[in-house]
Amino acid sequence: MKTYKIALIKGDGIGPEIIDEAVKVLDAVASCCNIEFSYEEALMGGCAYDITGDPLPQETINISLNSDAVLFGAIGGQKWDNLPREKRPESGLLRFRKELGVYANLRPVVVYDELINASSLKPEVVKGVNLMVVRELIGGIYFGEPKGRDENRGWNTMVYTRDEIVRIAHQAFKIAMTRSKRVCSVDKANVLDVSQLWRDVVTEVSKEYPEIELSHMYVDNAAMQLIRDPKQFDVMLTGNIFGDILSDEASMLSGSIGLLPSASVGAKIGVYEPIHGSAPDIAGQGIANPIATIASASMMLRYALGENEAADKIDAAIKRALKEGYRTKDLAQFDAKEVCSTSEMGSIIANYAAK
Repeated sequence: MKTYKIALIKGDGIGPEIIDEAVKVLDAVASCCNIEFSYEEALMGGCAYDITGDPLPQETINISLNSDAVLFGAIGGQKWDNLPREKRPESGLLRFRKELGVYANLRPVVVYDELINASSLKPEVVKGVNLMVVRELIGGIYFGEPKGRDENRGWNTMVYTRDEIVRIAHQAFKIAMTRSKRVCSVDKANVLDVSQLWRDVVTEVSKEYPEIELSHMYVDNAAMQLIRDPKQFDVMLTGNIFGDILSDEASMLSGSIGLLPSASVGAKIGVYEPIHGSAPDIAGQGIANPIATIASASMMLRYALGENEAADKIDAAIKRALKEGYRTKDLAQFDAKEVCSTSEMGSIIANYAAK
């Protein structure tokens, strides 16, 4: 039996609730796949600041780097919005990504047939959507220097090096090789010099993948095309700020941000987390949708641990729960047979995954 060490960062708001359900499902699938998980909890976000005065304690970095993977909930909330910027939960998250070297954020967007009416778009537009956004995560305008502000001006710098673009491009092309072999690189090369470099380097890297069909699209057009005809996309490759916006837009094709997982991977340890935030307004009420976090655990099994059988079981269990009409409150109006609490949905999926 193989044992994996998983760092658990539950975070703030609904984070602890959804992580607990993902752990429940992981333990269920482990029992039938001859694997075992050893968990170690670590603090990050507002809860870490409240206890240690730092949104990202060094101990959390150490625990994460000494694990096989990190399963992460969500951080932040209005309680900490007025702290100095370097003490806010979001600053800790950016530093965490940098420390772990997770330069590629993978966000799959799949529209479940059972929830096709949950999308605000027409069923014929979203039916069959299955795309992957590959977002560069530790470069670009969020990390570029110089940056700052005075009383009259604020400034940030969008910077990418050739090496940063090369490594994220390879990630996108390798993922596309396992899918429909199409990559659309999204930039703003008509007005930004940094985007022209991005386009040139991505085109160079594409020559190493002759089977991949590469296209380029300006980000404003890509935002429109995601709504007009999302099925045209297979893998969308883009930089940090464009990817941040486009992946949240793409998430709503499915009808609920509570359904979609993500993986942040790179040279060291991968971080697996739902794309939604900490939702402090519903924390502790038992109504949060745990599916995105459970699906993130499936991505962890697949991408970090190579446990494809266990990942397949979780994916099938999620689909079965939805097919049989189980819904959390956010999806209650869409063909619900039974509206479940956070814990009940986790238990249903865990039961199916163990079979």
